[in-house]
Amino acid sequence: MALRTPKEYKKSLRKLKPNIYKFGELIKDVTTHPATRRSIEGHAQIFAAALDPQYEDLSTTMSPLTGERVSRYLAVTESAEDAIKVTKMKRLMFHLTGTCTGGRCVGGNAINSMWATTYEMDEKRGTDYHQRLTNWLKNAQTNDITLAGALNDAKGDRSKPASGQEDPDMYLHLVEKGDDGIVVRGAKAIICGVAAANEIIVLPGTMFHEGNNDYAIGFVVPRDIEGLSIVEARHPSDTREAEDGFDSPVMIGGISQAWLFFQDVFVPSERVFLCGEVEFANMALNNFLLSYRATQAGCVAGEGDVMAGAAALLARANGLSTRIFNEKLTNLYINNETVFSTGVAAITLGKKHSSGVWISDPLLANLTKAYVSKIPNANAYIAQDISGGIAELGCLPSSRDFYDPKHGYLVQKYLKAGSSAEARARAARMVEWLTIGVGVPGFIHGGGSPDTARLMVRAYTDLEKYVAYARRLAGIDEDIPDPRNK
Repeated sequence: MALRTPKEYKKSLRKLKPNIYKFGELIKDVTTHPATRRSIEGHAQIFAAALDPQYEDLSTTMSPLTGERVSRYLAVTESAEDAIKVTKMKRLMFHLTGTCTGGRCVGGNAINSMWATTYEMDEKRGTDYHQRLTNWLKNAQTNDITLAGALNDAKGDRSKPASGQEDPDMYLHLVEKGDDGIVVRGAKAIICGVAAANEIIVLPGTMFHEGNNDYAIGFVVPRDIEGLSIVEARHPSDTREAEDGFDSPVMIGGISQAWLFFQDVFVPSERVFLCGEVEFANMALNNFLLSYRATQAGCVAGEGDVMAGAAALLARANGLSTRIFNEKLTNLYINNETVFSTGVAAITLGKKHSSGVWISDPLLANLTKAYVSKIPNANAYIAQDISGGIAELGCLPSSRDFYDPKHGYLVQKYLKAGSSAEARARAARMVEWLTIGVGVPGFIHGGGSPDTARLMVRAYTDLEKYVAYARRLAGIDEDIPDPRNK
């Protein structure tokens, strides 16, 4: 099959056993329920893009495993050119959906992380993890599944390691290991796009040391596996998404975050890619972060592109020329291209791993993350500034009031400006969605905290080398060591 249609994708989700809850209610059909349907529609656009000749080159690639075209979200990234195309694809997906498509994005990075990690484990320990991953990936590509990625643990008391928690379930961990598989218990928290996924790939979410071996686990499971319960997080748009009208922009996708509760889940051996090898757990996490943080630049730039367009659209609907806002828009463009360029630079200065996967430069990948955590909010401020007060939260009547038989004509009368009342209202809702609604995904902590990224930038920067440059150029032979704190 290789590439599915949007209709086939949605059908595959309806075949899954319902195990997702929200507001205490079991969601029986994620493709139609108000809490999840927009996330599904957003991900469906990925499948449509893969079949569109206009987007085929960015959305798909030839797989050496199947000999067919497959989604880049399910492909091993083998070169800098491949990784740059992934970054461009993520930018494109924001143009098409207006939000995050994390039900495929994180999973794709996790595949590439484990591709390198399992290869090294097999070489050094004589395991067969890489062959298991290869067999699973071939099947995943053939069926064109949607794969969510789950890393973040509940973590409990942050001052204590996983093995020091009063409740061992604060980190997902191994309960039992047998010849046929493993049993795991715990949670993965704030996981993006699970409702839109067929399967979930699980990786360690933090660095572990010896003594924490039971927490060093990685595997992939069907989203509806026995023993897994999923609770969707609440979003500001929950009430709007249950309504018809323009309050949720018509072509927009939807972001969904969930908490995953593993209650003694059995994972067959062929789906286990890491089990107790604590030093390789750290490698898996690091490989993931380098891949994710570099390519995330495409997501942020794409979001900024749509913000610029929405702000300009609303300015015109307000009756103002965008030339008035040239300087502000230019700053927004600079933000977008700066973050995109750092991601591309991180990829370009990376290197090929012996497994065949491309690994981004660690310094620049973490630098990209540092930008990623700040630029969306800076762009949102600019877009709001251009748009005027009508785009701020709580400043525009609902679409229900807009069409209300009693007062709707008044709402419409006084909303008219440089465009029709409805066009202006739709543009305002678009800006609101992108800047202070759920159109802004968790870029601050998504893919790790910005503080960690800054620490990594410092760790990968050799200050003493720079000091040596300056000493030579200044003609200083004397060694001037750094005075350490006593």
